[in-house]
Amino acid sequence: MTRIGVLTGDGIGPEIVPAAIAVAQAAAHAEGIGVEWVELPFGRTAIDSHDNPVPDETLCALDDLDVWVMGPHDSASYPMPHAERTPGAVIRTRYELFANLRPARAFGGVRATARDIDVLIVRENTEGLYADRNMFAGSGEFMPTPDVALSVGVITRQASERIARVAFEAARERSSHVTVVHKANVLRLTTGLFRDVCLQVAADFPDVVVDEQHVDAMAAHLVRRPSDFDVIVAENLFGDILSDLAGELAGSLGLAASVNCSDTKVMAQATHGAAPDIAGRGLANPVAMILSTAMAMRRHGVASSDGGLVAVAGRMEAAVADTLAQSMATADLGGTATTREFTEAVVERI
Repeated sequence: MTRIGVLTGDGIGPEIVPAAIAVAQAAAHAEGIGVEWVELPFGRTAIDSHDNPVPDETLCALDDLDVWVMGPHDSASYPMPHAERTPGAVIRTRYELFANLRPARAFGGVRATARDIDVLIVRENTEGLYADRNMFAGSGEFMPTPDVALSVGVITRQASERIARVAFEAARERSSHVTVVHKANVLRLTTGLFRDVCLQVAADFPDVVVDEQHVDAMAAHLVRRPSDFDVIVAENLFGDILSDLAGELAGSLGLAASVNCSDTKVMAQATHGAAPDIAGRGLANPVAMILSTAMAMRRHGVASSDGGLVAVAGRMEAAVADTLAQSMATADLGGTATTREFTEAVVERI
């Protein structure tokens, strides 16, 4: 019996997380796999019940779990002081979820801007230019005077090496091509170190083709010739921006799956946010959450040599692709299906 944590979250979370679980449960049943879904307090409802968006009860439970599904959180709307540190930051830091894997590919039946896009963006998730991830204590942003704002960017050899290895190992399972993204012509020391370490790691993967691109050129190339790229590895900020671009090129951020992981833990988390403006209206696209859950189950299945979980992930992914190919889609993709209708169609195909 596989135990998977469930953190439903805010906004559209109560719509898309149950959708992902319904699809995963149907696929698990079809494969004869038992899954226990462990629901945990999280987000705004946890503030109401525990005065904390990520209560100790939840963290203690996650300590004993290797995989969980986290819905979006709307921390910008939390009352102070709960808005100071996002729930995602708390969990990423505690479990050292250093790798953020974000695939983007076009699906049949979806009007994609780039019909031939199929890339995996491997984003370093613990440092870079993100103010909530680059200091031991305090924020990486500060203002020495009311008219001057500064931001610290941190790149380390250790973090760059471990994310590079994740990228090259992933490339071996795809088309054996890694593109290292940086801005070493301007940020010579920081992104220059990232580039150099990635190229050093490449020497351990002689079967993988490696090249490099400046981040601004990479954005242009993704639009013009996306099929030339396979795995893209980048520091935190660059990876975040490029993955959103790639998601839209594939059709919609509603399709953009993602996992955050360490060597032992994996968390499914859709790339998009909580979208409180459409919450409760049945408009949310559940695909990203469903595919994120499938990614997490696949990664955990491979790590634990559990072929059943890998098969469950494959069923989920195939059912989503088949449903989209039949022009069944939510409003963000130009369709008329509600969140529930789309989910039911995927479950029916399983």
